[in-house]
Amino acid sequence: MTAHPPPTEPFRDPQLPFAKRVDDLLERLTLDEKTSFLHQFAPAVERLGVAAFRTGQEALHGVAWMGPATVFPQAVGLGATWNPELVRRVGDAVSKEIRAMRAKDDRVGLNVWSPTVNLLRHPLWGRNEEGYSEDPKLTSAIATAYTRGLRGDHPTYWRTAPVLKHWLAHNNETDRSTTSSSVRPRVLHEYDLRAFRETVEAGAVAGVMPAYNLVNGRPNHVSPYLREHLRAWTDEELLVCSDAGAPSNLVDSEHYFDTHEEATAASLVAGVDSFTDHGTDSSRMTGRLRGALERGLLTGADVDTAVRRQLSVRFRLGEFDPEYDPHGATSEFDTPAHRALAQEAAEQAIVLLKNDGVLPLAPDTRVAVVGLLADECKLDWYSGTLIHRSTPLEGLYERFGAERVQFAEGVDRVRLKTSTGVYLHVPVAEGAAAEVRGAEGALDPALLTGRTDLPALTTDAHGTELALADWGEGVLTLRAPDGRYLSVADDGCLRASADQPGGWIVQETFRLEPHGNGHLLKHLGTGRHVCVSADGVKVADTDPEVFELVVAERGEEAAARAAAAADVVVVVAGNDPYINGRETEDRTTLRLPEHQERLLRAARAANPATVVALVSAYPYAVDPAGLPAVLWTAHGGQAAGTALARVLAGDVSPAGRLPQTWYADDADLPGLLDYDVIGSRQTYLYFEGTPLFPFGHGLSYASFTYGGLTARAGDGAVRVTFSVTNTGGVTADEVAQLYARAVDPSVPRPRRELLGHRRVTLAPGATAELVFEIPLSAFGFFDVAQDRWRVEPGAYELLAGASSEDVRLRAAVTLDGEPALPRAVVAHGLPAAGFDEYSGIEIVDRTKVSGDAVTPAGQATGELVYRACDFGRGVSGVTVEVAGEGSVELSLDGGPVLAVLSTAAPTSGPYDYVPLDASVVAAGVHDVHLRLRGPLRLAHVGFSG
Repeated sequence: MTAHPPPTEPFRDPQLPFAKRVDDLLERLTLDEKTSFLHQFAPAVERLGVAAFRTGQEALHGVAWMGPATVFPQAVGLGATWNPELVRRVGDAVSKEIRAMRAKDDRVGLNVWSPTVNLLRHPLWGRNEEGYSEDPKLTSAIATAYTRGLRGDHPTYWRTAPVLKHWLAHNNETDRSTTSSSVRPRVLHEYDLRAFRETVEAGAVAGVMPAYNLVNGRPNHVSPYLREHLRAWTDEELLVCSDAGAPSNLVDSEHYFDTHEEATAASLVAGVDSFTDHGTDSSRMTGRLRGALERGLLTGADVDTAVRRQLSVRFRLGEFDPEYDPHGATSEFDTPAHRALAQEAAEQAIVLLKNDGVLPLAPDTRVAVVGLLADECKLDWYSGTLIHRSTPLEGLYERFGAERVQFAEGVDRVRLKTSTGVYLHVPVAEGAAAEVRGAEGALDPALLTGRTDLPALTTDAHGTELALADWGEGVLTLRAPDGRYLSVADDGCLRASADQPGGWIVQETFRLEPHGNGHLLKHLGTGRHVCVSADGVKVADTDPEVFELVVAERGEEAAARAAAAADVVVVVAGNDPYINGRETEDRTTLRLPEHQERLLRAARAANPATVVALVSAYPYAVDPAGLPAVLWTAHGGQAAGTALARVLAGDVSPAGRLPQTWYADDADLPGLLDYDVIGSRQTYLYFEGTPLFPFGHGLSYASFTYGGLTARAGDGAVRVTFSVTNTGGVTADEVAQLYARAVDPSVPRPRRELLGHRRVTLAPGATAELVFEIPLSAFGFFDVAQDRWRVEPGAYELLAGASSEDVRLRAAVTLDGEPALPRAVVAHGLPAAGFDEYSGIEIVDRTKVSGDAVTPAGQATGELVYRACDFGRGVSGVTVEVAGEGSVELSLDGGPVLAVLSTAAPTSGPYDYVPLDASVVAAGVHDVHLRLRGPLRLAHVGFSG
């Protein structure tokens, strides 16, 4: 007899659609097995031959956390390229390196937690480096390009599965797991949702990650917007992965639920499909899920829905079809093409902010390069480990020759003298291996600890001269002569042991605190002071040492010497991505740290031909007056120094453009927690002041003229054309930008809004004819009266130019649109959060599941205005739905109060709404004004009679 092979399970049959295969596998899994899949680290199911699976591989600008990889510019730098095609190629390279690394290390995951599409609304946000732009259109264009590169171009199988971060309205690190972003409907739809929506609709997104914060009083991990908006934008099964520790936050810090079972069930039902909590230990989360099932808070169908979404991603990644997976044999890693791409991206990210003619530098220029970042190639929390490294100093050496380049770092050279007259001494580390933080890779680099194999600091009669850098706010680093930074390991001892400041909790930062005739040295990572005792130099809670700071040389002295001997000075200033502005820590000011201001002043005084190159993760308020040239680049990855030197030398004409407004002063900024970009006039869309440098700004070594702007409205779109000509003497890129504004809007609209852009390369004398097809929907706004998008009829102005403020051409177009309709308040009443104007109001959650309500900020008094309310032939009564305690006063058109509705007693809880009625006579169309007093929540206003 002939033996027949066992039948193939349907879930392994590549001829079947993925949906049928997922359904078959789901039916074969037990409820316990399905539940175990809901943790970040899903175990294998050996009886079915299903492998283990991990959600989450960081890859924001290269493969992160898993050891050496190609490091591209920070995300904000990729945004500054304004070049989606370049960013697509970066995503393509990153995804190929992920596949190549996974072939050697199965810890490397294919579910990629990138890109970050949070809008750069506020420049003091600590994670500014992770986003692309303050503008939703530019952000979605860059994010879409990156996700397409990460996904790959195979029609069926994905190279990696990108997850967008962080859903939603998340721009503050201060108290980020307990603060609520009050987001009115127009801001929600026109601003915060847009970048997510357009990227998801492009079709290369596998899921999203909710943010730690709350929106309108409700944690993002139980947001109804996941169902109402996100999943309505695509037919794909999207995988929603929680942020790390956020499921526990729902109870532990936010106190939104009483038990973890309730919180976990609510998250799953809202749409969270994978729980990232308690590291690799899945037992707590699966225990909570089983508890929720036992209590009837969840059903098996709820679990199936979440598991189906995960399995859908795994099938798309080719996990169950290894013989058909076109990406399985990918081996491209640190290739010459990837190195060249890293340099190209770094070059395209450089923005020339000002140039009075000093740039480009002549080949025989004697250059002094000065500054704390002049010989640094800084990484951030989401970087990989460098294989190749180029600092500005190294780049200038390579380009101009070491004999023509002088260097002064500008650190203060100091010794620390103890109260007994001896000095801190760094012992020689005989035979110590050089170690780079994170070189071996780690699933959670926050767990990496400092070195204890090196000798601890001691004291002696002479001491060791240390390089002191003040990064602002009094935060210092101290570096030994061998290049290692002073750090504190788990045993509390001070050692010169770190190659760079870094880690989840940085152990290389200190603060000098005045004390008597000296200073205490506080270690910021532990919060303890440095003490010197018989058993060594360490941090402790008692007996802090009082140090005298003995300065051998001030940094500005060395800077001035170097500057005076050069033709041109390049001051490289900016930030360390681990200090004063990073994940968990917002900045407090736009100002450059005082230490770096001192270096800049000294260099300028010694040599007026001083160029400032800002290398930073965010904008600074640096006064350009008196500076012949200013450039900015984000931390540019492994080729940053080479790229900067090539731009300074004119080998490359700069064409980066600012992806966010650079404000002139802290006074121009709204509060960090003020998310109303419309009401507080934030970003280039609404800001009415004079920026230091505007959105879209960037200069070139060439010059360009614009001409021939035409705009014609057709069926469903406006066709816009214009030309750009290079009138300069060098081949260069220009970023042509197209904006629009409503000429006479009925509601506050943007001063101008980006509709599209093109980055084009033009030889001298060459012309590019640009064509934009702008859908009519791009001219719309979210009409709160109708609770939908609407294009308002009337005139719109099209503006073409080189930045949001450098407008070269204008044209007008008239759109038919839809006329405004008054609010049908008799039929539908007024949803409280659907206001047109407000003062002193916060939006809060109507219930824990869905809906919005409003409350006076600080439980004081707040006012609301609802325009054009149609009472028809007349009403005689008003009903408000309220919870809490207080009163609602109603008036029409700013007239006298017509009704006061007050609670007789506080309601039993914030979600226990009661109706309050009063007589009000009104007919026709009026503006409704409400004044709320006290700790009251208002959900709805109805009219009758």
